[in-house]
Amino acid sequence: MPAPTLPVGEPDPLRTLGWGVILWAHKFLRQPDGEHAGEPWRFTLSQRRFLLWFYALDDEGRFIYHRASSRRSKGAGKSPFVAATALGEFCGPVRFGGWDRVREDAGFPFLEGVSVAMPWVQIAATAESQTVNTMSMVTAMAPKGSRVSREYGLDLGKTRIYSPHGGRLEIITASPHAAEGARSTFAVADETEWWLETNGGHALDATIRRNLAKTGGRMIETCNAFVPGQDSVAERTHDAWIAQSEGRTRRSGLLYDALEAPADTDPSDEVSLRAGLSVAYEDAPWVDLDRIVAEYYDPSTDPSIARRFYLNQLVAGEDAWLAPHEWAECADPLLSITDGGMVTLGFDGSVRDDSTALVVCRVEDGHLELVGCWEKPDLAKDDWQVDREAVDAEVAAAVARWQVVGFYADPAHWQDYVDRWASLFGHRMLVKASAPRPLEWWTNRPTVMITALERFHDAVMERQLTHDGGSVLTRHVLNAHRRVTRSGITIGKEHPSSKRKIDAAMAAVLAYECRADAVAKGFARPKRKRRAVGF
Repeated sequence: MPAPTLPVGEPDPLRTLGWGVILWAHKFLRQPDGEHAGEPWRFTLSQRRFLLWFYALDDEGRFIYHRASSRRSKGAGKSPFVAATALGEFCGPVRFGGWDRVREDAGFPFLEGVSVAMPWVQIAATAESQTVNTMSMVTAMAPKGSRVSREYGLDLGKTRIYSPHGGRLEIITASPHAAEGARSTFAVADETEWWLETNGGHALDATIRRNLAKTGGRMIETCNAFVPGQDSVAERTHDAWIAQSEGRTRRSGLLYDALEAPADTDPSDEVSLRAGLSVAYEDAPWVDLDRIVAEYYDPSTDPSIARRFYLNQLVAGEDAWLAPHEWAECADPLLSITDGGMVTLGFDGSVRDDSTALVVCRVEDGHLELVGCWEKPDLAKDDWQVDREAVDAEVAAAVARWQVVGFYADPAHWQDYVDRWASLFGHRMLVKASAPRPLEWWTNRPTVMITALERFHDAVMERQLTHDGGSVLTRHVLNAHRRVTRSGITIGKEHPSSKRKIDAAMAAVLAYECRADAVAKGFARPKRKRRAVGF
């Protein structure tokens, strides 16, 4: 199962305005369509959890999150969800009004939410047609004569709604110059997987976020699974969430919600496909899974698009070395390499722009774990360098912790350290890169490098290795792109100056190749992986 992206559990009821927003929507809004049309609006369980966290407060009554993203399968209810939330931001109790100490002293603690004095809510997309779904839900939930329109005195239009005290709810499209300067208090960014630099999506996103920063406003993105490498706003947001999760950002104000089918979902097996769809749509009972399965198996349906839109899984670009679901299927976070175990190490070093990584591989079964990765922080100064002493200490600690029988290193920029490690630890290595230089496994030898990459790739595809599922190693592996050379297929970054690093992937390949040489020398008998056989 994919790891949950929302925080565990629910926030303290006295530290979230979410319950007030949920109750307000139930009181004032009506379900616009479907078998429950006309009934009071109800958020689903996962939507409620999302809102409770999105409106979570710190001890000072300030919002913990300033923006959020909801990545769900097609038809899972993203548009009505953000439509109801947008109306709540327009009229409802969405700002901190204090804690009622009188009720608290009486044993009835109470958190007060208040409405925005002059709300300016925007529903944004790169084309007007993309805003239709959400805006049509807004107008259907608040039609003329409805309770919310009567009690709040709303002036309803097709593309704008006004309130008596200067508030507005409107749609905007990819004209950042026209949007610049708006004192918006809340924004919905619709279908951000299509927000690209070429269609003005990057500029529109930047403009909206600048406007919201002026007023303390916030935003929610909605998207389907994006295509890695397209550099969409959805991908940038996902990358920002990964950086936040890994502690590479100075602030942590991004809430990310994604519900994916399990990585081992096999679309060629209808039973497996249905099980995966059941997970992806587990909180959307209105979706007819039989209809989705029929669409999935329609001969004219592109399998990669179906995987993105229905299973909500990220699908790699054409030149990706490994697809996200392929790598995810090898994840086993419950495995760990215990102290004293027989292992091999892989090291790929840099000094400034690229990363430095150390990976350990258990000889017995090929399980991989990232020992350390030293990367340039996003806001670091230009003269930043890797802390070589910290890396040196981590290598020494790894050799002391495990029975290291082999250590393959790419010594570029680290020659002095690799030579010293060889003098200190080389005599312990049962597997040597070469007699005179036991640790020095040059990655610029095309033939041997291509063989090592092929071995690693095959092991992933055949599920003959596992890894701990860590986000850093995963990020580096998925950043790797295939490069076709005269000698065969190697890997590289998307372009030489890319910030998407692959050094941990290279270190993993070296550790796994060293492990293969250890197995070939008979130091351990690897356990055979059993693959499930369908009947």
